[in-house]
Amino acid sequence: MSLHLDSIDLKILRILQQDADVSNVELAERIGLSPSPCLRRVRILEEAGVIKRRVTLLDAEVLGLAVSVFVSVQLERQSRERLGEFEAEIRKRPEVVECYLMTGESDYLLRVVVPDLHAYERFLKDSLTRIPSVANIRSSFALKQVAYSTALPLGHLA
Repeated sequence: MSLHLDSIDLKILRILQQDADVSNVELAERIGLSPSPCLRRVRILEEAGVIKRRVTLLDAEVLGLAVSVFVSVQLERQSRERLGEFEAEIRKRPEVVECYLMTGESDYLLRVVVPDLHAYERFLKDSLTRIPSVANIRSSFALKQVAYSTALPLGHLA
């Protein structure tokens, strides 16, 4: 699907990426449109799938989720069945906030968020190591979050 995004659409997306809770009236004012055409553009972006959904971002540390772990997982075999089985099991785990199928040495890269090392150990023992196709697990603990953004770079569309 080819969707043409003009400069007004890009302004809308930039603003909504920073504050999805902005009112339509304020959004329209900030981009220089009246509310009705602004709302129409937002709805078109939603219907086209450009805007997938709107969420509230929570502060993990404030909520006691201070440990962020990047986990490389290697499977015994990369058959379609094994990949599907692994992905289905991973989707059930709320600790896994991101999961990517990778190229290179590991088959998957996970980002796991837990309150402490004991919780991560339980996740490993009770969940990850029990998935039949898992052959190797390597964990790297994040010491500090240097940069984090949910906003996508849109410069290439301008």
